[in-house]
Amino acid sequence: MAVAKKRPTLTKDHGFCAGCGHGLFIRLLHEVLDETGYAGNFICVDGVGCSSNYFMATTKGSAIESHHGKAPTIARGVKLARPETLVFTYQGDGDAYVIGLSETLNAAHFGAPITTFVINNNNYGMTGGQMSWTTLPGQKTTTSPGGRNPEQTGLPIDPLQMAARFDAVAYAARGALNSPRNINMAKKYIRKAIELQIRDGKYAIVELLSPCPTDWNMAPVKAIEWIDQEVTKYYPLGEFKGTEE
Repeated sequence: MAVAKKRPTLTKDHGFCAGCGHGLFIRLLHEVLDETGYAGNFICVDGVGCSSNYFMATTKGSAIESHHGKAPTIARGVKLARPETLVFTYQGDGDAYVIGLSETLNAAHFGAPITTFVINNNNYGMTGGQMSWTTLPGQKTTTSPGGRNPEQTGLPIDPLQMAARFDAVAYAARGALNSPRNINMAKKYIRKAIELQIRDGKYAIVELLSPCPTDWNMAPVKAIEWIDQEVTKYYPLGEFKGTEE
């Protein structure tokens, strides 16, 4: 018999493009918030980018729009002022890994008692699909119409695995939002990261690979397949820190 799954405490529809993974992330996040009892006791510090649409998806908890790249630093201050509240950042790869790389790695290095979520779609999604440091070699963007040339712009960087090397990081994992199996695994990563903050006040970072049909100029199904075919070659999935129970 089919089991009806309860809709989490999302009270408004999101405004993301068709086929985008951001809406899936918000769904998973709020399922975990419901299950852990923090659906009304959290503060999200939002990065500049597609994640800004989070304000249109929920009226539960509170959200703060940060300066571009500064979400981890603002979140650390929020947690200091409100230690009883779950505090997390919700950012894209351009915000967390390019403009805000220093803030992301500083929060990880110091083991700030916050949680960082990064949606990696390999480009600056909101501002027109420009090349990011996470753009793959040969990938076409609005600023690399002929495909990214590593001889001119370097190879993609992997800040998640950089952060995983820091002693103060309790958990670092990368999932993908492109298949039922990967989506279920992504929820487990999100839950583990949130529980580490609730239970132990530990820093965790979870990155989720997301399809971006609009800026990749692909049909949604092709974008989903491209994650497995190409993106995971440079950004492998799994838990990189904190796998022990």
